[in-house]
Amino acid sequence: MKGERCHDRQVFQIEGGDRERFLQGLVTNDVRKLADGLVYAALLTPQGKYLADFFLVPAGDAVLLDVKSSFAQSLSNRLRMYMLRADVSIAAAEIPVYRGLGDGPAGSFRDPRNSSLGWRHYGALEVDATETDWDALRVAACVPESGIELIPNSSFILEAGFERLNGVDFAKGCYVGQEVTARMKHKTSLRKGLASVKVEGIASQGTEIRVNGKPAGTLHTQSGGQGIAYLRFDRAIGDMKAGDAVVRREG
Repeated sequence: MKGERCHDRQVFQIEGGDRERFLQGLVTNDVRKLADGLVYAALLTPQGKYLADFFLVPAGDAVLLDVKSSFAQSLSNRLRMYMLRADVSIAAAEIPVYRGLGDGPAGSFRDPRNSSLGWRHYGALEVDATETDWDALRVAACVPESGIELIPNSSFILEAGFERLNGVDFAKGCYVGQEVTARMKHKTSLRKGLASVKVEGIASQGTEIRVNGKPAGTLHTQSGGQGIAYLRFDRAIGDMKAGDAVVRREG
């Protein structure tokens, strides 16, 4: 089996009789979808801004939460703020996370964000190491990464494409930040957001994009002449500049 261990992930084990009800009132997606596999979701501020994104994993009498390691402590602290008297416990778990392409091993789950991102597996697994360019896959599918395109206390999940990435449910009922997210959903159109771009030349991650001397956005992850950019859609027309590189919106 070809795949690789994800060394930048922390898994939490969430137990207790109220675990699903607890999560359902907090996260952007419908926890009942755990019956079908992985659930991709986020936790927001009451003002609707992104705090962390993660996978929820069905695990019998528990729910696992798989989050980027650098976000783990702040996310754990935030979840504990909401526990109150709920029958819920949250504990860090020494459960390895693996990912790969092609047919996954027994017990693995398909990545719900995009089919090109393959499978994820939780628990011990023997794999033949691969050298998959995951950034190239993310860029091709315009899938944002925690801490790069997804910025805590700044990003809005609809601008980041969470509807397309199966990370938000508009019929599940209330959750933290739901009102702001719902208002954005019912706008005529988003004025800003992540988009795929062509990149000719070299520009570092985080370089401002300008058009006709005006700021039009920010260039983020790049691979093979493509990139993910946060754009002002009204200005992202034709050739734009990011440092010495030429940037054009795709599609």
